[in-house]
Amino acid sequence: MTENTQQSNHSAPELPTQYTPADVEGPLYERWVERGYFEADEKSGKPPYTVVIPPPNVTGSLHLGHAFEHTLIDALTRRKRMQGYETLWQPGMDHAGIATQNVVERELAKEGVSRHDLGREAFVERVWQWKNESGGQISGQMRRLGDGVAWSRERFTMDEGLTKAVQTIFKRLYDDELIYRAERIINWCPRCLTAISDIEVEYQDDDGELVSIRYGEGDTSIVVATTRAETMLGDTAVAVHPEDERYAHLVGTEIELPLTGRRIPVVADEHVDPEFGTGAVKVTPAHDPNDFEIGRRHDLPNLAVLDERGVITAHGPFQGLDRFEARSAIVGALRAEGRIVAEKRPYTHSVGHCSRCKTTIEPRLSMQWWVKVGPLAKAAGDAVRDGKVAIHPKEMESRYFGWVDNLHDWCISRQLWWGHRIPVWYGPNGEVVCVGPDDEAPTGEGWTQDTDVLDTWFSSGLWPFSTLGWPEQTPSVEKFYPNSVLVTGYDILFFWVARMMMFGLYAMDGTPPFHTIALHGMVRDQFGKKMSKSFGNAVNPLDWMDSYGSDAVRFTLARGANPGVDVPIGEDWVQGSRNFANKIWNATRFALMNGATVEGELPPAEELSATDRWILSRLNSVVAEVDAYYDDYQFAKLSDTLFHFAWDEVFDWYVELSKTTFMAGGPAAEASRRVLGEVLDVTLRLLHPIVPFVTETLWTTLTGGESVVIADWPKAVAVAGADAPGGFRDAAAEREIETVQQVVTEVRRFRSDQGLQPGQKVPARLELSGTALAAHEAAMRSLLRLQPAGDDFSATASLPVAGATVALDLSGAIDVEAERKRLTKDLGAAEKEKAQATAKLGNEAFLAKAPEKVVDKIRGRLEAAEADIVRITAQLAALPKG
Repeated sequence: MTENTQQSNHSAPELPTQYTPADVEGPLYERWVERGYFEADEKSGKPPYTVVIPPPNVTGSLHLGHAFEHTLIDALTRRKRMQGYETLWQPGMDHAGIATQNVVERELAKEGVSRHDLGREAFVERVWQWKNESGGQISGQMRRLGDGVAWSRERFTMDEGLTKAVQTIFKRLYDDELIYRAERIINWCPRCLTAISDIEVEYQDDDGELVSIRYGEGDTSIVVATTRAETMLGDTAVAVHPEDERYAHLVGTEIELPLTGRRIPVVADEHVDPEFGTGAVKVTPAHDPNDFEIGRRHDLPNLAVLDERGVITAHGPFQGLDRFEARSAIVGALRAEGRIVAEKRPYTHSVGHCSRCKTTIEPRLSMQWWVKVGPLAKAAGDAVRDGKVAIHPKEMESRYFGWVDNLHDWCISRQLWWGHRIPVWYGPNGEVVCVGPDDEAPTGEGWTQDTDVLDTWFSSGLWPFSTLGWPEQTPSVEKFYPNSVLVTGYDILFFWVARMMMFGLYAMDGTPPFHTIALHGMVRDQFGKKMSKSFGNAVNPLDWMDSYGSDAVRFTLARGANPGVDVPIGEDWVQGSRNFANKIWNATRFALMNGATVEGELPPAEELSATDRWILSRLNSVVAEVDAYYDDYQFAKLSDTLFHFAWDEVFDWYVELSKTTFMAGGPAAEASRRVLGEVLDVTLRLLHPIVPFVTETLWTTLTGGESVVIADWPKAVAVAGADAPGGFRDAAAEREIETVQQVVTEVRRFRSDQGLQPGQKVPARLELSGTALAAHEAAMRSLLRLQPAGDDFSATASLPVAGATVALDLSGAIDVEAERKRLTKDLGAAEKEKAQATAKLGNEAFLAKAPEKVVDKIRGRLEAAEADIVRITAQLAALPKG
């Protein structure tokens, strides 16, 4: 910035010389909340726009995944609010049954007591106490990020209203015979001591063992293979395929089960694959889901041999052993009897683990409550097929259909104390009564309530409407249901999205819970690896916010958000976003010091320079692009568009090209000040949903407006005398400035090639006749540090660019001989590189053996060397002769 531009006669609002996020973010957010900008009025006549927050666990703290998702939702809702919608971003938290109970039980253990010492009622009171004192710290962290949620509407999945919603939907499903109680194989966690659903099981390849065991004797023996030898104690049959001739003579007979003294039948079942292994399988109906189905078909007994902690209960020498201890002991005993036919270790196979504690899951026969999902899942699938709900990106539809079209009945009971207790009572004479929220529970001797609680996903499945006051038909339900869009990760498409679809369609008379499901990917480290504490690459976003500001974190996350694609992120990218925030700050500060204003109408087109017309034309193009990207949930593209427009076109080109205009003063300067004010006003409003804090400070300073949060979303800028349907456009001005940019870029490249310092001034003569560049000569000279040609000017280089010629006198600017020597050395290195690459690529033996990637790399080296030779040769030719 020059002395002259600093001494503008225009009074400018004050901005600090540096942007310090920590000084402005907290106070700004509290001001927004106090003024009620984020609240939603169900009585408003504005069109609604509703998004529910994927409820974070009450035990959780803000991680990068939260920050990523919240940034996207906040951007959508801030824009819609600016567009005039009655916008509700519904906040709340999930009670997180297993996780929260584990946290409180660990605290109790420190005191030397267990939940059983307290009793159920006292334990639940203790959990509520913990929740009120220590839970929900993520709410404060969301404020740090800038989440524009309606805090007055915050809900909790176990608050009074949502509890009523849970009881209501349970009662309806029960009465419609869509909830039932039955003994089935479930996924059991011996650590959490509860059933968990299929989608809460994480599968990973573990190194185990595959043991082949001979059942029976002589010609009547059968060999079976297993990775879980301990379960053989519960075998009640051996199954073979009905068309397998090898075992046809044994079907219907009995063979001895080793170590037990029991005899078990050989049954024929089409489930058995005769091509796999020996073609015979052991059947343990109480400890394997496939075996359970075989057992049902053949009326086999269910013999449980493991308790809830994975300890052997079968009488005999293995009773009391942990399942893994028993596995080794049983294999040893079988080996001693000569029953082991083969052993393979390690045997890598897929093993299910509890998603919360990582304990190996134990399939277990148990009496549980289930949702009959058939009709519900069909409705959820049809809603997408019929176009009632759109999944974005569309290619994710196949994953959704693959899930809902093959959904098994959902086990909804959990053996916990913290959660929504199942509203079913059992009477002394076998009575079973399901109680709704307005019903009186049975009383009297012998009546007891079911001890289980509901799966956490049961209550969160009601989230899009329970948070609005359902089952009552509240004004909020009428206004804000269905939700406009659900923004969530593809990784919980099955956990949460499918459940909300099923319950929403069922409870709300066929109206789906949202119009669109916008799926995003997972945040990964800069190398594309999953973030994990165990990997040592997990990042606390609060640390980055402390170092670089919340806007920098938000912009980095948004700029990586391509629909349905994972997002790699590294700290250097956050630093780059911090630099962008600083650039916005410094450029706006410069503009204000030079009189940029939003006062009055824009000057008519005939009073605007080509530079002014160019930036306004480009501004309208960007407004249209950003709107289109928002409507398509293309956050990465809209962020990148705004970044390059703001940094490259506004700050690096328009501001720089306008400096000479400001210095000259007069009507042209006044017009450019108004244009610069308009461009900054619109640009800051476009940026606001992604980077709310810095844009709020700058926009209110520039415009004097109350807050950009409630400002109008930009529309196409109109210029008097040049009206157009999409706002002002000037293709000729855009071509003219592109020519200026071409000349400046080419001369800058040449200066760099010649070793000139960026600020080093050199004499030059510009021949611009026959072009539209004459009006820009002063600006180009300023940008290129070109002095007027004096009497002793002697052109040492001449650059023809875009119909113009730029002649330069470098005789006094560089040490010609030293530069010639350096370039000659570089040319020799490039020619050597070319020769080596050419030789390798001409070697047939090398090409026959080398991997394609290696060959491609050498081809790239050859191309780079050839380009270097052309470039350096041109630089040598351009040096002054001497």
